Amino acid sequence: MNDNTILGLHHITAIAGNAVTNHNFYTQTLGLRMVKKTVNFDDPGTYHFYFGNEQGTPGTILTFFPWEGIPAGRPGAGMATEISYAVPEGSLPFWAARFKEKNVKAGEQAERMGEIILPFQDPDGLNLNLVVSKTGDNRQGWTTPEVDANAATKGFHAVTLTLNNVKPTAAILTDIFGYELLEQEGNRYRYITKAVDAAAIVDLVEIPGEPRGLNAGGTNHHVAFRVKNDNILMEFREKILRKGLHITPKINRDYFFSLYFREPGGVLFELATDNPGFTVDEPLNELGTHLKLPAQHEHLRAELERTLVKIQ
Repeated sequence: MNDNTILGLHHITAIAGNAVTNHNFYTQTLGLRMVKKTVNFDDPGTYHFYFGNEQGTPGTILTFFPWEGIPAGRPGAGMATEISYAVPEGSLPFWAARFKEKNVKAGEQAERMGEIILPFQDPDGLNLNLVVSKTGDNRQGWTTPEVDANAATKGFHAVTLTLNNVKPTAAILTDIFGYELLEQEGNRYRYITKAVDAAAIVDLVEIPGEPRGLNAGGTNHHVAFRVKNDNILMEFREKILRKGLHITPKINRDYFFSLYFREPGGVLFELATDNPGFTVDEPLNELGTHLKLPAQHEHLRAELERTLVKIQ
């Protein structure tokens, strides 16, 4: 692994409505671990949930801002429009039956680029897929009494970005992030980084004339790419500035350091570090069990514990 480059996906952040519904779907139906329960650092009256594997390993982390009563958004151009999770070979019948039992809106199995996918939606309409990777995936998923190791999701397989024109976004992936075009199927272009074995794929789907997406409930907010540490993070900041793009200063998100910029196709990209990780303020066996607040919002704890919806 070349540490001095982009190491695939770090996390993806989406918008949800009801916090309890969101929490129950991802921890119970999908069987992910809640690795951090905190608040939106920019809007502390709102939760920020992180779901992933046991450690919250980069490449497994799906996060949500649950805004109660938010209207439904609309997937479209300039947005991440699908999230795909890798699952074990042979597990898709289990998932199809589970989705039917739980009244989860799911489609039929289909083949995409030589892989079998099972599309489904979360309670807010967020588009997701389960995928059996044709190259295998050795990551260990988080297991529950209902979702064992034969079915547990392993982490991200890919993210799909919908664009009116793929070329400017592809240039960011190849020229700055070090991705390569792996294959094309119709209007879907698959880019991959060889720096890591998993969470390495970004699919670009080109739909000229597709209306811009509306960022609200059931849509993705941003896609975060992984770097090893904050020294490498700042090296990428210089590369992005030299490309003529606006990018934020380094921001401390307590569990990683971040930079944000909007790529030319309109998708909000984040670069996020491995350090310091989710065990910086909770031991591994207690991840996600306490309401953790950043220092700047700790004075609001009593009010937030009273007003935020209770999560069991």
